[in-house]
Amino acid sequence: MKYTSEIKIKKPLPEVIKKFSNPDNMKHWQRGFISMTPISGNLGDKGSKNMLIYKMGKREIEMIETIVENKLPAIFHANYSAKGVYNIQKNSFKETEENHTLWISQNEFIFSGFMKLMGLFMPGAFKKQTNQYMKDFKNFVETNQSVLD
Repeated sequence: MKYTSEIKIKKPLPEVIKKFSNPDNMKHWQRGFISMTPISGNLGDKGSKNMLIYKMGKREIEMIETIVENKLPAIFHANYSAKGVYNIQKNSFKETEENHTLWISQNEFIFSGFMKLMGLFMPGAFKKQTNQYMKDFKNFVETNQSVLD
């Protein structure tokens, strides 16, 4: 399953990237985020890996993040692997004429096992979650509103 989401953030690119690239901010815009633990490599470097833990409903989900390309402020590509789900995510950031930022996120999900059924019967749930994260990030950058509040 593939889709692209985009959102315009009414702040300059440098300000957006400063908040996006700081892992301490993830809890403020990724609902359910619990922790990030480096596994290998230098944080944010190509090839580095992190263990991410999220609370989704009553379950905790562990996923491995692998940085594929980090050429911020323009692009940030990463792959995410969890039980039954593999997500290839390509993010790009562009400055607009109004000195705002356009964030485009291309996603591809590959499912296995039980998650194949989720992907088949509830494909909208994954796009909805991506759009929610992007909306929450926009609110965090523009108004400093945290999902923790």
